Amino acid sequence: MPTLFIIFGLRFFFYSNEHLPIHIHVKNGDGEAKFDVKKVLVISNKGLKKKDVSLALAIFEEN
Repeated sequence: MPTLFIIFGLRFFFYSNEHLPIHIHVKNGDGEAKFDVKKVLVISNKGLKKKDVSLALAIFEEN
């Protein structure tokens, strides 16, 4: 699972053999969420705090 980057305690990564649509996983000590890359939205969230989801979305939009 290649890591794209780690910033503010959030690890952005993907699985190289995973299914479509293209998405990125974001994980920290609290949980993990999955984000759609093209539409920049949350697909699923398992324990990631609301502020961390917002931060991850802002990082996606910026990059």
